[in-house]
Amino acid sequence: MTRMGDERTPKWLKWGREIQQLSQTGLAFATTDYEIQRYTRLYEIAAEMVEMSTLLKKDELVENLSAQPGYATAKIDVRGACVRQGKILLVQERRDQRWCMPGGWADVGDLPSEMVAREVWEESGFEVVPRKVLGVFDANRSGRPLEFYHAYKIVFLCEITGGEARPSDETMDVDFFDFDDLPILSEQRTSERHLAEVRAHLADGQRPAAFD
Repeated sequence: MTRMGDERTPKWLKWGREIQQLSQTGLAFATTDYEIQRYTRLYEIAAEMVEMSTLLKKDELVENLSAQPGYATAKIDVRGACVRQGKILLVQERRDQRWCMPGGWADVGDLPSEMVAREVWEESGFEVVPRKVLGVFDANRSGRPLEFYHAYKIVFLCEITGGEARPSDETMDVDFFDFDDLPILSEQRTSERHLAEVRAHLADGQRPAAFD
């Protein structure tokens, strides 16, 4: 079965991901120097594949891949959907100068709800309380699946309880937008599908969480 976005994923990226996952899991269970050397070489091959098709450097990739110990699993991205007077809170990312719901990678040891509240505060300046999970999405099947790591995205509906808009080290600007008049989105972080789900939950408070 072909899943959404699979047809848009370059073969080199699919192969690179699979090699990285095999090498990471292999290193987690390796017991001999020979096994460690062979699985480490797989890291290097995956990095070389990515380097050939992107602006990323092999040495930096190998270092990053080596920092992912244990059995290979999907990473978790959390996003806060914060709505005021019918408008959605978005932040402008410094990396691509596009807009998304505030959020980021979940840290080990934190509750998901605590993580999303902290991310919203750090990126936008607003204090929030997470009220419900709107959806759990496969972040690599958003229509632009060009991230190396496989990730799941959890979107929380959050209530703003305080604070005021201010940018951060990671964000250039903070603003509220009408759902029918959105800026250019940073689609790996927030897609039109995610925002459509936010809008649907606002219209129907009993709507169940979406999931892939």
